[in-house]
Order: sequence, then C-alpha cells, then structure tokens
Amino acid sequence: MGKLSKRNILWIVPIGILGVFWYFYGPQTDITDNEYITYVKNYSIDNSNKTLESGFANACQNPYWVYFETQKGQDVVEFKGDCPVNNKTEKVNVQFLVDRDMTNVRNGAMLVDNKMQEEADRDKYLLALVK
Repeated sequence: MGKLSKRNILWIVPIGILGVFWYFYGPQTDITDNEYITYVKNYSIDNSNKTLESGFANACQNPYWVYFETQKGQDVVEFKGDCPVNNKTEKVNVQFLVDRDMTNVRNGAMLVDNKMQEEADRDKYLLALVK
C-alpha cells in the first residue's frame, strides 16, 4: 500500500468522525422490558380495579410498550397500539411520565394518528379504558 497523501487524509478523518457520531447518536434499539415499564403496566388510575395494561389489552390490538429517557433525564414509558377512538380503530400513542423513585405516574402526551390530543380528551380516554 502506498503512502497516504493529504487528499486521502482529508477523506478519512471526516468519515471517521461521522462513524463515531453514528455509533453514539444513531438509532438505538427499543427498551421493551424494564422496571419502569412493569411499574406503569401495573399502575391503576383513580383507584380503579383495572391496571393500565389490562385496560389497553382489552381495548387495543398490537400493544407495544417502550421505555426511553429524555435529554432532560425524564423517564418515559410509551404505549403504542391500534385502539378504538370514536368508533374507529386508530393508531394511538400515549406517554406516561415516571418519577425516579417510581412512586408516581403522570399522563404525558397522547397522539391519535400522529395528531396531538387535548389533555381533557386524553384523561377521558384513559379513564374509559380502566373503568
């Protein structure tokens, strides 16, 4: 192999930098099983007898639970599935915010077919699931 020229080095260095960024910031595999997901699945809203998991399982098809941490350090569990909304089956995403001590779960954003829903509509929908 011949001597490295300046032209070759000017191509190798940026490609190496891109490779490092891809390794650290590229697509990550979903976390689908950890203690935060288990805690949210077993959580019940307003002293209901049903857990969130049983409410979603009874109403929705293709349930998918995933955990991620935001850049600000907030632990989030997200439910994704095909659920009935206004007598139609829609793609639903609901996020639940969990505190570090796992003592409280707050409702986060809710998307229906990638459209943000109002807080009141989200809360009404979740209460209907667990009743």
